[in-house]
Amino acid sequence: MIQSAWFDSPIGLLKITGSTSEGVTEIKYFDDMPPHAVRGNVPPCLDECFAQLEEYFCKKRTFFTVKTTLRGTDFQREVWRELLDIPYGQTVSYLKIAMKIGDRKAVRAIGGACNQNPIPIIVPCHRVIGINGSLIGYSSGIHIKQDLLMLENPMAFGKQTTLF
Repeated sequence: MIQSAWFDSPIGLLKITGSTSEGVTEIKYFDDMPPHAVRGNVPPCLDECFAQLEEYFCKKRTFFTVKTTLRGTDFQREVWRELLDIPYGQTVSYLKIAMKIGDRKAVRAIGGACNQNPIPIIVPCHRVIGINGSLIGYSSGIHIKQDLLMLENPMAFGKQTTLF
């Protein structure tokens, strides 16, 4: 059975969805609690995800081991698997991901796959940046991308003043 729960994070409210059989299937950002939403107990199938996110935001976790199921096209899943290889606190360009999957011309498609990532943070699409180092393309807003990068590596991203 698919269940959801709300996680209060430093970057905003996260709705986490999953099940015992599939693990985490979706994380969505919210600025405010939707009127129909209810905070409640965390279902057991999401306990581990909540614990790992708490550790991540407290800088005690640099990678996730929680069970996940990624739903998407074959291409999207290939891109998302590449994102899992980006080390904590580091970034790579959309072009580099395109080259790793063997298609230099797929840069826009890489951006589209990152935009459709159903499990941000755990699948770290925030670590993908423009070839010139600009923080472009984050479905929940550049400010969240910047906040996540600053959390992971404040020396590299804490001084960024111009965002594209």
